[in-house]
Amino acid sequence: MPKIRAATVAEHRQLQQTALLDAARVLLAEGGREALSFGALAARTGLARSSVYEYFRSKSELVEALCTVDLPLWAAEIEAGMAVRDGAVERIEAYVRGQVSLATDPVHRAVVAVAEYELDDAARARIRAAHAGLTAMVVRTLEDLGHARPGVAASLLQGVVEAAVRQVERIRGEDGAPGAGAVEEIADTAVRFALDGLRPVDRPADNPVDSADGAGDGDGTDGAKAR
Repeated sequence: MPKIRAATVAEHRQLQQTALLDAARVLLAEGGREALSFGALAARTGLARSSVYEYFRSKSELVEALCTVDLPLWAAEIEAGMAVRDGAVERIEAYVRGQVSLATDPVHRAVVAVAEYELDDAARARIRAAHAGLTAMVVRTLEDLGHARPGVAASLLQGVVEAAVRQVERIRGEDGAPGAGAVEEIADTAVRFALDGLRPVDRPADNPVDSADGAGDGDGTDGAKAR
């Protein structure tokens, strides 16, 4: 009998914690970082404010729990979008578009934004590592395209994606919520940029990097003077 009661208590706590995370997502989606408070969570869930602290000792702990639950789900969503594509090029396109689309999701935006303010350095490092793990999804695809160093190419691709996401955020800051057309245009540009830049390059074995040693020092010279 004590074991049954303990299991019931554990299940109840899990349900309450899930309800608090759901309420946090709603608050973040509706009002952004400023809307997330324990008082608002208590009002949204019907709990006493003191009871909220039984589940999360601080806002940082709450945000880290959100990231722990949601980041893998977002990554799985992108991975699922890639899995239904047949060719390597189509999978890369799905990877880019999936992340740009997430940038328009109010909960994703809010969770990532609040994490930067509320989490300590160690927690932020874990969140960044989870985002960096997205690059692992395209390494195999880049191998299929013939890249000798697919890990490097994957990191560069992620840089293109993050630049596109920043553009979506910039438009949001200037004009409010960007229209679907603006987001689609940014995604299209990112896809074209990524695919053009990800074509493997065959270089002569005796000259792996064209003119790398004589590229100049940023003063307008091109290395010809050195020869």
